[in-house]
Amino acid sequence: MIRSFKDKRAERLARDEFVKAFEPFAAKAKQQLAGVASATSLRDLAAIRGNRLEALKGDRAGQHSIRINDQWRTCFVWDNRARCAEQVEIVDYH
Repeated sequence: MIRSFKDKRAERLARDEFVKAFEPFAAKAKQQLAGVASATSLRDLAAIRGNRLEALKGDRAGQHSIRINDQWRTCFVWDNRARCAEQVEIVDYH
């Protein structure tokens, strides 16, 4: 389950709305958001081939990311207690 979004564009994409900035990779991003929404643990996300789940460091410590492509990531905070993602955003990581 996704409890909250940090990025309105990611929230719109999750509702299957058109987001021009994400058009080149919208299908993959939607698929990943659906995977995050259905996950009940980080292990579920790590098991999906190609996600490249990573725990982030530095100013993003406490967040995890999964790779959309070389440039873009879906980032989120995982709440183990509630077994859901929070503060979900799609970011240009580089």
